[in-house]
Parts: sequence; structure tokens; C-alpha cells
Amino acid sequence: MPTLYHCADARSLRVLWALEELDLQYELKVLPYPPRQKAPEFLQINPVGTVPYLVDGDTTMNESTAILQYIAVKHGDGKLAVASSDPAYGAWLNWLAFGEAALTVPLAAALRFSFLEPEDKRQPALAEGFRSTFFDKLGAAEAALANSKFLCADRFTVADISVGYNLHLAARMRLLERMSPRIQAYFAELQARPAYQRAKEKQKAA
Repeated sequence: MPTLYHCADARSLRVLWALEELDLQYELKVLPYPPRQKAPEFLQINPVGTVPYLVDGDTTMNESTAILQYIAVKHGDGKLAVASSDPAYGAWLNWLAFGEAALTVPLAAALRFSFLEPEDKRQPALAEGFRSTFFDKLGAAEAALANSKFLCADRFTVADISVGYNLHLAARMRLLERMSPRIQAYFAELQARPAYQRAKEKQKAA
């Protein structure tokens, strides 16, 4: 049974959401954020000190989008993955990586310089620059959704979780009103999924 180390609303929410989508049995261990500082004993388990951290038998992983791919391929029975023989396979892999590299990186930087740094070290102009980068990159997702409810393969996959997590985080940062109607409708579709709602409830309960 997989074990997931998680912090509320961190990148590990991607993995928790995917586990719920697949209705897998798992153990959830919720840590305070940031765990490197507030749960130093976690460093004995994961020397990197970040979440997510997935333990599945002898397999250990700490990159959220890689874990999404691993879970979908190993445990999903094709439900959330796209096969290599499928024409959408390349798009699926691309959106998985895009969710982290193109979207989460600038959004996390904006969060840092807007809220997480001590007040005297916050940099509003720099944070706005990162927010602008995020919205520029988000335009690629808007284009992909022009004629489809989901990003690739005409169905929900972990690619939507990878990208959708950023909409969750952006909403927490009060940026939802800056999104286009198409992206807002996409996010509403994701929020309505029972697995997303269960993931949020479980992190809150824990």
C-alpha cells in the first residue's frame, strides 16, 4: 500500500488527488509546512525534506509530476494514463511536465515574494512579474481547451491534475478573477470532481 507524505495545498495535493481518482488504498501522513523546518524528523525519511514523498514498496519518489505518471501507469490500469501507442501520448507527457515547469515554478515564486517571505523581504513588483509569467504560460492551456473539456486524449488524465493543481493554488492566492472564462470553466469542472473534493476533505481532516 503506498504511503504519501503531504502538506496541505502543497504540490503533494496532486498525488493525493490522483490516489483518490483511482480509489486506491493508501496511507496519508500530513506534515506541517515547511516540513524541513517544522518536522525535522522527516529528513530521516526523505533527506530532500520536501513533499510529496511517496513510498510504494521499495520505490521512493519526491517529484510530484513523476509520481503522477508512476501512479497512473503502475496502478491506474489505463484510467488516468495515455498509452505510448496513443497519438496523444506526447501531449500527455508534455502537459504533465508543463504543469510543474511552466506553471508551478512562477506561481510558487509569486507566492514566496507575496506571502511567504517575512514582510520586510517581500517584493511586490517581482511577485507581479512572476504572476504575469504564470498567466502568459496559462494561455497554452486555454488554447488546448478551445475544443475539448480536457487537455489531451479527450478525457481526464493526470495531465489535468498536473495543470489543475495550479488553478487550485492560484485560487488560494485570489487570482481566480484574472483567469479567462474558459479557464474558469475548466477549473469549475475539475473542482466538481468527487475525487478532488475528497482530497481536500482528507487533507483538512488530517
